[in-house]
Amino acid sequence: MQRMKNIIHIMNLVLTDTRAILFLIFLSFFIPYDKSVNAAIRVKDIAYVKGVRDNQLYGYGLVVGLQGSGDSQIFRVSRQLAVNIFEKMGVLISGSDFLSKNIAAVMITVNIPAFARPGDKLDVVVSSIGDAKSLEGGVLLQTALQGADNEVYAVAQGPLSIGGYNVEGQSQSLRKNISTTAYISNGAIVEKEIQFSIMQGKSLSVVLRDPDFTTANRMVEAINAHYPNAARAIDAAVVTIVPPGEFQSESAVVQFVANIEELYVKPDSIARVIINERTGTIVAGENVRISTVAVAHGNLSITITEKPEVSQPGVFSSGQTAIVPRTEIQAEEAEKKLNIIQEGATIADVARALNILGVTPRDLISIFQAIKRAGALHAELIIM
Repeated sequence: MQRMKNIIHIMNLVLTDTRAILFLIFLSFFIPYDKSVNAAIRVKDIAYVKGVRDNQLYGYGLVVGLQGSGDSQIFRVSRQLAVNIFEKMGVLISGSDFLSKNIAAVMITVNIPAFARPGDKLDVVVSSIGDAKSLEGGVLLQTALQGADNEVYAVAQGPLSIGGYNVEGQSQSLRKNISTTAYISNGAIVEKEIQFSIMQGKSLSVVLRDPDFTTANRMVEAINAHYPNAARAIDAAVVTIVPPGEFQSESAVVQFVANIEELYVKPDSIARVIINERTGTIVAGENVRISTVAVAHGNLSITITEKPEVSQPGVFSSGQTAIVPRTEIQAEEAEKKLNIIQEGATIADVARALNILGVTPRDLISIFQAIKRAGALHAELIIM
């Protein structure tokens, strides 16, 4: 009897749980779905902490080991660089005696990221500054790389890798891509750290990559929802944040910044249509709206045919045979269709409406320009 009671009790629990699950499923159909949740983006994907950025380094040096494709005797910089290197090693040589074409003067550029430490390796871009035909097979000698403050932060050296070639004969040449620019993977070693600070006093700043007042205000609201009165917008780009007391220490600031980066904000943007006339590319944002406008699209086909005729004179006349030009011109215009685009239409609505007219992307460019001139396109039109 007790066993039967236990079975009945378990069945009642199952039925109760089943009813609860069914009720939740039923209730879910009446809960509104917020599409804005999916549109929200992490703060770290739309903004960065002020001061955390790359820096550029540069230097000039010498590439050796080229197979006769280096600088000519006309360009003296490479020879002078070679002479200076030999002098540092105790070898005296005159520039006029140095006739090798296996060297080339180059400029070296490097991007050094934030938080790079001594010993870190960076990729290097090497570009010829003389009249060298190719850097293929060359090796960059050790070159100091400095910043805008003239301080040396890294050194570069190593064999070059190029994505092309340049071969010349007496009457023909063959070239693929650019052979006077090369690349060295991990070719630079950081020697000195670039000093910077995340905190400016007791606050830090977050900078929007695409400045916008609405987005900045939404970011402030998202931050203050977790840390009351911690953030305020300075302008459309910068939001300053004062970390709470428990995050004021240097080690705790890292955790605080990580927390801020993981917050979600729905960015706003200016309604904008970007057109590239050369490629026929059209890109438009979701906020683009169009007032009621009528669009007609038709194609005019003009055919010009030359059919010259030979004019023969009469048998007893004194005239001469002549060719008389005859030109036939035909103009055919396809049937035009008038399509009404309703007020408040989105760019997707416009695309669907214009597809009915059978327009191509290049036709669409002209139509957008005309709609803008008519004052019906409520967006910034950028033509590249």
